[in-house]
Amino acid sequence: MPRAEPTLASTVLSPPKGAAPDAFIARDNRAPAVFFGGPDHAPRHLRDILEQRIDAVPEGGSILWATYYFRDEKLAEALVRAHRRGVFVTLCVEGHPRAGSANVAVIRRLKQEIGLGLRVVHHAIPLHLHAKIYGFSHPRPVALVGSYNPSGNEPEDRAILARIGDQDRGYNLLVEIDDPPTVRSLFAWIRDLHRGPLALQWRMRTHPFPADGEESAALFFPRSRNLLLQRLQALRSGSSVRIAASHVRDGRMAAVLADLARRRVRIELLTGATGRRAPAGIERSLEAAGAIVSRLDGPEHLPMHCKFLLAQSGQTRWSAFGSYNFTRTSRWLNYELLMLSSDLGLWRTFDRRWGELVAASREA
Repeated sequence: MPRAEPTLASTVLSPPKGAAPDAFIARDNRAPAVFFGGPDHAPRHLRDILEQRIDAVPEGGSILWATYYFRDEKLAEALVRAHRRGVFVTLCVEGHPRAGSANVAVIRRLKQEIGLGLRVVHHAIPLHLHAKIYGFSHPRPVALVGSYNPSGNEPEDRAILARIGDQDRGYNLLVEIDDPPTVRSLFAWIRDLHRGPLALQWRMRTHPFPADGEESAALFFPRSRNLLLQRLQALRSGSSVRIAASHVRDGRMAAVLADLARRRVRIELLTGATGRRAPAGIERSLEAAGAIVSRLDGPEHLPMHCKFLLAQSGQTRWSAFGSYNFTRTSRWLNYELLMLSSDLGLWRTFDRRWGELVAASREA
């Protein structure tokens, strides 16, 4: 009889023997830890954090991942090692990303070693598993969520990078979620995706849930009710919204932002240099309404792949982050995660990063 995976409630929270301490975590008081990637950080910084977390999970622990691109064969080998030492590995990987063959080598290797622990998500209609959630039971239960895909490899395929961008050196982020109710829900979402047929995937938790007693929500897409749009539309004159987003193609979102700008809400958008991801027409419509639009073309054309939002209305401040793109595909079709948080420490962390990204856009 196969062993049963331990539940989060029964997980031992002490670090495994010999595990390295989390010296790479920087916190603003008790704000969630945020890890940034980019040309101002060491190359492969985010993937190295993921590998450290994999290696810290002992026998009997659990690793639960959902991701869009997964090309990093050395990171796949770290998961194989974890599986061999008795870690419960549950992986959901997109079967047909935009660069169609990108995940093939890693999927082949993981199928060979992990077997049923891997689910390759295929679809009958044009949608994608686009969420990026990396869950670990030890040293304590956490989930890293954000914009980063482990899409690099060594040696690198320059043709693939030309299509998807160098995510290991480009601008990205992962936020560490350690609030137990939120972590349980994120783990449950991955397990549902892993075991459920396509018809069941559409019913995935569409309601926000509390996190640590604060006004916080995790929004799983697809969903019929978009709490982000409702929060934005409720902002009053004199408020401000700053958005760092790699993809801005949703006409509905652009119209909401333009309307806010006309109502004297300060709207700032920082996006990448690629017209396919952020068309010039949307840029012109926002600027015509009074919004400020900047583009960040990093050194060596490294992608600006961050996805976060900062809103302020009087003394009220909140942030949003995750895998969600400002596109109709993300809003209506893709499996996405968008976190909303009123944590002021997290807001300040994103505020500092916003300043760094804007400064980089002016230097480019």
